[in-house]
Amino acid sequence: MAKRQTSGQRPRSSTTRHQHDHGKSRCLGILRQLSAYIDDELAGDICHEIRRHLGACPNCEVFVASLRQTVSLCRHSPAPGLSPIDRAVMRQNILKTARIR
Repeated sequence: MAKRQTSGQRPRSSTTRHQHDHGKSRCLGILRQLSAYIDDELAGDICHEIRRHLGACPNCEVFVASLRQTVSLCRHSPAPGLSPIDRAVMRQNILKTARIR
């Protein structure tokens, strides 16, 4: 007789990656540091902790790969030019924001 699956449980696959043994708050803490991590601005012990987390968390690993690709595309693409009208509007918005503070 076949085993019945209890509700709420998903069958495990041999291709399933590591299961999370930490909460979402751990992932959020890692995600907050990713920009500095990608730019090599963090201490070695923090980088090691992030690498260890990424090895165990496929969701964060995919996010980092996507972020690295986005940063690379931005660094290697020319910035679009602004029309004189767009420049004037942007300048007005910056001055307006500066006055509010």
